[in-house]
Amino acid sequence: MSKPAGQIFSVDDCDESSLGYMLRLAAPMVITTISFTVMQFVDRFMVSRLGTAALAAILPAGIVSFVPAAFMIGITTAITTFVSQSVGRGTGRGSAGYVWQTIYMGLLYFGVVVVTVWPLAPYIFGLMGHSDEVVLLEVTYLRIVLFAQVIAVFIWCTSQFFMGIHRPVITMYAALCGQAVNVFANYCLIFGEFGFPRLGIAGAALGTLAGLLVGAAIRMSVFLGRPMNSRYETRKGLWPDFTKMKGLLRIGAPAGVELVVNVSFWGFILFWLVGQFGNEALAATSAVVACTNFVVMPIVGLKIALTAAVGASIGGQATRSAVKQTHHCLRIALIYMAVVGSCFLVFRKGIMQLWSSDDEVIRTGMNILIFAAIYQVFHAVRIVYSGTLRGAGDTLWLALVSSTGAIVILGFGGFIFVRFFPQVGVLGPWAAAAASVIAVGLANRRRFKSGKWLDIDLFREQRVVPLEVEQVSE
Repeated sequence: MSKPAGQIFSVDDCDESSLGYMLRLAAPMVITTISFTVMQFVDRFMVSRLGTAALAAILPAGIVSFVPAAFMIGITTAITTFVSQSVGRGTGRGSAGYVWQTIYMGLLYFGVVVVTVWPLAPYIFGLMGHSDEVVLLEVTYLRIVLFAQVIAVFIWCTSQFFMGIHRPVITMYAALCGQAVNVFANYCLIFGEFGFPRLGIAGAALGTLAGLLVGAAIRMSVFLGRPMNSRYETRKGLWPDFTKMKGLLRIGAPAGVELVVNVSFWGFILFWLVGQFGNEALAATSAVVACTNFVVMPIVGLKIALTAAVGASIGGQATRSAVKQTHHCLRIALIYMAVVGSCFLVFRKGIMQLWSSDDEVIRTGMNILIFAAIYQVFHAVRIVYSGTLRGAGDTLWLALVSSTGAIVILGFGGFIFVRFFPQVGVLGPWAAAAASVIAVGLANRRRFKSGKWLDIDLFREQRVVPLEVEQVSE
């Protein structure tokens, strides 16, 4: 695939279908995704020093806050698909308009979310059956994080744009700066160091907010800077453009629904089911989910890079390149996740001892890690193929399959275990969770092998493509 004039690549001298190209494109995104997870990991690890109740509260609170955010995140992922395909077609100039339209939608959306979720917070956690002590901590954390998500809109939108033009290094540096601020703010505000008040779990939420503010400021300054404006007209397209909004919703809404369903069932249902077995089971699940979320981030970063690479390849009508890019990423992901699964099995006691000194929490967590180890390789398959399908705009398929796995296998299957086989304990819901990941991974692989994703014409379905008009008029 030839590079269109004016396109910015961080890997200019590399064959775009090669392993080297994918590694160099993915490396900044791997670091970026890890840094965001580190922000959450640091929150949870520092909060775990406050006791079992705080550890049991922080992950459910984080997941509840993420549920409404998930839909908007899904919308923002469509930016990468549109921008990367536009760049591949040679019509990348002016594609920054997709960023502004998504920002407008995001700010309006989260205004509604804050007003709605704030008063409902105590009732949401109360329905999960958590103790009063845990609910109080969950509500405190959630209400602060809701405001942080308004700032996160700017981060999500600009990051997707930088990935679409193959400049993930910008997002990487911004994320690292935000991470440094978050770690320092957490330490000061959670434990009351350097003259700051000791705020406990509220300090963790405020530390995250501080890190997001710094990360958003850096990204927006680059996005609006002269070099980006010169190449992509980032200071234009400020007026609402309903054609672009419609296209973003058409591709992004299924991705948003997919995330909402997955987060809901992996969050509400899993933690609700696990919560039936007490605070120790809840704390152990929180620790294991924090570990699995952390180790999977390199593969998520690889997937984001793959989405952008596949989008550019399809835009440039280089479908064979898209297939090769997928195979390279899959091999990397399978090897990595096989190592991760082995480490979960071998070092599961030491892993749990990092999180808790409670013998019951450690014992339960060790058993849960066995199931987590089993599904790691299938999780790699699921994530990589979803990156390819998303780059092609095949988001409706991903939403249907992923939602089915979450609702039918995890939700209904987990309920069956708890209702009819309570003697299995916390391992029942986790067995259903592992089965869900395996089933969706195999379904995504079958979709990729069918080749139907190659038949999607993103811009024909949009009908009106202002980018092409702008290109012709230059």
